[in-house]
Amino acid sequence: MAAGAEKKDGIWETVKTVIWALLIAGVFRTLFFQPFWIPSGSMKETLLIGDFLFVNKWAYGYSRYSCPFAICPISGRIFASMPERGDVVVFRHPVSGDDLIKRLVGLPGDRIQVRGGLLYINDEPVERRPDGDFAETYERQGSAGQYPRCENAPVGQGGQCLKGREIETLPNGVSYPVLNIEDGGFADDTPVFTVPEGHFFFMGDNRDNSVDSRFPQPSGGVGMVPFENLIGRADRVMFSSAGTSMLAFWTWRMDRFFHSLHYQD
Repeated sequence: MAAGAEKKDGIWETVKTVIWALLIAGVFRTLFFQPFWIPSGSMKETLLIGDFLFVNKWAYGYSRYSCPFAICPISGRIFASMPERGDVVVFRHPVSGDDLIKRLVGLPGDRIQVRGGLLYINDEPVERRPDGDFAETYERQGSAGQYPRCENAPVGQGGQCLKGREIETLPNGVSYPVLNIEDGGFADDTPVFTVPEGHFFFMGDNRDNSVDSRFPQPSGGVGMVPFENLIGRADRVMFSSAGTSMLAFWTWRMDRFFHSLHYQD
């Protein structure tokens, strides 16, 4: 065989290998796990800026949003399984199309309200108990380089930024830490929201630093999220870095590698 023909065959084999690798990766990402970086502090302390996780795609079945760019030719949801109250869920924003991660607190038919910063579900207050403070260093965080908000503000560079910490327990027994930065405002005293059929109500654990279902869509909020928009459930942090790059190994949070998102007292 001529050298030119051998070179062409080698190039074609390389192209085929790349195509197969992309197809396998696409199928894996669509059917099983989707990678997700945590870009903001709305779910502290459950999730920190710089956490990296894989989202369980089969937990709730599949919709068109299970595929990249929402290209799956699926109407509604197939192999559907209902999420549970307290799940940490990645979903597609109904208006902006961004992928967000929040905690599911309201199921279809629920009446949800926040009064004085306390969550009420079907007119019953959710159990809360104090649990000290969540502390972090006041410094720029993540690729966006934003400073954290502090309950003890003002805090100088490198100082200790504190947020009040409580353990919230939902009616089904799921517990998790929630943080408080300030009292008052719309997010702490909302109207009653009735969750429509086929929709869910989400909130961030960092309650004063989360734009979620408490805020209606026309004003830039999330509102009620259709079942179709759920992408998957987050169960475990695989990797975590406090720096602006995952290559900066000195900023790796080794204690968060393979860290479970299920709260344990």
